[in-house]
Amino acid sequence: MATFLGIDLPTWWFAVIGAVFTGYAILDGFDLGAGAIHLLFKKEESRRIALNAIGPVWDGNEVWLVIGGGALFAGFPEVYATLLSAFYIPFMLFLMVLILRAIAIEFRSKETMLWWRQLWDIIYSISSMMIAFLLGVVLGNLIQGIPIDENFEYQGDFVQLLNPYALLTGLTTLASCTMHGSIYLVMKTEKRLYTKLSIMVSDTSRFFVVCYILQTMVTLVYFPSMSATFKAHPTLFAVPLITVLIIINTRILLEKGKYMLAFMSSAFTMASLLVTVAMNLFPKIIHSTINPAYSITIYNGASSEKSLSIILLFAAIGVPIVATYTFFVFWTFKGKVKLDESSY
Repeated sequence: MATFLGIDLPTWWFAVIGAVFTGYAILDGFDLGAGAIHLLFKKEESRRIALNAIGPVWDGNEVWLVIGGGALFAGFPEVYATLLSAFYIPFMLFLMVLILRAIAIEFRSKETMLWWRQLWDIIYSISSMMIAFLLGVVLGNLIQGIPIDENFEYQGDFVQLLNPYALLTGLTTLASCTMHGSIYLVMKTEKRLYTKLSIMVSDTSRFFVVCYILQTMVTLVYFPSMSATFKAHPTLFAVPLITVLIIINTRILLEKGKYMLAFMSSAFTMASLLVTVAMNLFPKIIHSTINPAYSITIYNGASSEKSLSIILLFAAIGVPIVATYTFFVFWTFKGKVKLDESSY
């Protein structure tokens, strides 16, 4: 099998896709979190400021989702096909609320009627919560595995996907986004809204810590296989240990009011959690609960070596370009939000 820097191409592609989806989780995570807490702002001005805090970046953040989906299809078509068929209803719901969220952001301030704006505020907030929650449900099912047969076909039903562990993972994902989003908003606001958010970030971070502890305990008790990698390679235990330290650090930074550093710490928390999941799944991507031999790995689910070589080259060129654009947008719109005639 062809290698690059001593690492085979499927492993490289697994890392690239993981990096892209991690970028999406960090970037779209904070504006999903901002939307999830949107209805907690009672004043019209506060809601407009919160919307304009994510206004210049929310659509660019979703580009990472498109790249991730395309990369998954190109690199691991078997995984893409199985996921889309197994999670057909969740993904359709996901697309629906993704569209509704975009419409809500753009339509909300087009009319001045109170009922109009309240309607789109509700749609915006609920759709933001649903997106984060549904992504967590998918992740929870991937962690515990799903019933696929030797043809990589899903043998369960929609109800099975809504199992308690997947729902808990969805809640934890939502909690992570709300913490991430509230920290971002407090960096972008001032005066009374800043004061309100400085209290809110403490509450959202506590909620995340509780969900994280519960998620960890349930995972260790009911899915001990998730710790098999660390038992086999004890040095890798440094990753979950670092995750715990980062979460503690985030809480300390929030208490000190160092919100920029807390935001970065929150981003590292999301990244380290996904790295932990990826390490425990590798080399599997989808674990079969019917028979482990039916699982889809980075080898039996990958494209041909030639395809992987070509698309890896495109990824090496394209991903840095998108990352540069993302950095440019954030740099251009840095600082506190100021409302004007062109604001949402």
